[in-house]
Amino acid sequence: MHAQRSADDSVLVGGRRGLGHLTLNKPRAINALDLEMIRALNVTLDRWERDTDVDVILLDGAGDRGFCAGGDVRALHEMVTAGRVDEVHAFFREEYALDHRIATSRKPVIAIADGVCMGGGIGLAGHAAIRIVTERSRLAMPETRIGFTPDVGGSWLLARAPGRLGEYLALTGGTMDAADALYAGFAEHMVPTAHLEALYEALENRADPSSPTELVLLFDESPEPSRLIAAREWIDDAFAAADVPAIIYRLRARPEPEARETADLLAASAPTAVAVTLEAVRRARELPSLRAALAQEYGLVLWFAFTQPDLVEGIRAQVVDKDRTPRWTPARLEELPSGRVAEAFAYEPEPALW
Repeated sequence: MHAQRSADDSVLVGGRRGLGHLTLNKPRAINALDLEMIRALNVTLDRWERDTDVDVILLDGAGDRGFCAGGDVRALHEMVTAGRVDEVHAFFREEYALDHRIATSRKPVIAIADGVCMGGGIGLAGHAAIRIVTERSRLAMPETRIGFTPDVGGSWLLARAPGRLGEYLALTGGTMDAADALYAGFAEHMVPTAHLEALYEALENRADPSSPTELVLLFDESPEPSRLIAAREWIDDAFAAADVPAIIYRLRARPEPEARETADLLAASAPTAVAVTLEAVRRARELPSLRAALAQEYGLVLWFAFTQPDLVEGIRAQVVDKDRTPRWTPARLEELPSGRVAEAFAYEPEPALW
């Protein structure tokens, strides 16, 4: 296999000796995912599924800023505001199919979430068989900041984090370093960036293709313990509360400064986004599979995209105009209609995801 490029060079395809190597290649945009990239990845994985010469797949990102900053929300903003409903459907359907395919691939996928890995990036790296972070890794599901909700199977991962970390990370969009990602269950291995080149060589030249995990372990180094371990006392206490106002109430009653800062953050967040997201993480704990979680998320993201003004407004404020002053509808938690969360989960997307 020789290095090939997708039609627009946004995904590099290469590898040798049984290793298929996919590189997201939009470094100036921190490899933000658009529909062309999703399609290029799907097409190649399709081919490799049937290719007996490929036994292990490596997924990484070009440039030194990060693996993938997420989905291309600017493009999503344009699709929604222009009423291009079919394109919105296609983007999420094909992205989720890709995330699920990585999770269920018969050939182990090794993902290197170096640098920034957020939103759609977690959808790719977070469901791989072998998930690697580095000392530069910064992982997050920051969707509530744009008036949205964690998707790409993020609710499934969050729901399985220890204690109430899932609720905390989902509602605040908090950033994890390597130690946090290992502790929260978003990765298994920390490989320093200085060792990545040697890891690539070892994967290409490995003697035993059946045990890529053992190879990765040769380069694995344990980071310092996660700061989330110490924070669990106040996180578990506050984020076990019944709803967002009750979580804020408990946070304000805590002695820790971080708890009170978190209360202020949640009070200023998009009321619809945090209320729906809290319920999404809790429902995901009861779901049987990633596939079921993706179906739940698909209904929610289309409900946000087609019935709520907050998503377009959030992307406008954070990404398009960058004035950082979104005007949420409703603006305050007290104004959230009592049936709003139930309405989100009752929404039935047409066509369904699966």
